[in-house]
Amino acid sequence: MKKHIPNTITCLNLFSGCIGVLLLLKGNYMGAFYCVLASGIFDFFDGMIARLLHVKSLIGKELDSLADVVSFGFLPGTVMYMLLQEVTDHAYLPYAGFIITVFSALRLAKFNIDERQTSDFIGVNTPMNTFLVISLPFIGERYPAYIFNIYVLLALTLILSVLLVSEWRLFSMKLTSLAWSENRFKYIFVLISVLLVFGLNILAVPFVFLLYLLFSWLHFSKKRGG
Repeated sequence: MKKHIPNTITCLNLFSGCIGVLLLLKGNYMGAFYCVLASGIFDFFDGMIARLLHVKSLIGKELDSLADVVSFGFLPGTVMYMLLQEVTDHAYLPYAGFIITVFSALRLAKFNIDERQTSDFIGVNTPMNTFLVISLPFIGERYPAYIFNIYVLLALTLILSVLLVSEWRLFSMKLTSLAWSENRFKYIFVLISVLLVFGLNILAVPFVFLLYLLFSWLHFSKKRGG
């Protein structure tokens, strides 16, 4: 039975993503945020448990990507679609939000065949991208001029799509050692991120996203420099 445990967790990721999309269509952004959070937790633990139980499989790898296309591809595309609907009367322009979905699928396909991404990422991972996108409606409530603007939303759609398939190398939180010298930028990133989340709640997400890009660059620059 244990070989089915990771795949069950992956299916919960998919299930949560489906519910999140339906909540978005009803305008329930907070409910959708909790679904993204749940999907992120399931996505983190399915692979970990597969490794702990020594039951990694090809079907598990494919199922994980299929679930992620919905939870971290279709869902953020739907968020952007709905935000664009709020700022334009154009009949077709909001569909541009699904460019994020297309590039998320490309990023996941690239990840599956890219042997360079066994321990770290090349390009922004889809969960991180989704957390940024789902934070936008909440930031817009506080600072509408910065978010509810068609040019801002279209620019974000294009920038995030490019980052998904970029060659920007980003660290994962898989630690091969607990040594400070090898992981100091990871530890500093986590510490600052926790403080930001406690202080700003969901408004901290864009800052965490930018810090992730910055500290990943510092981490790999240090490695290259020795």
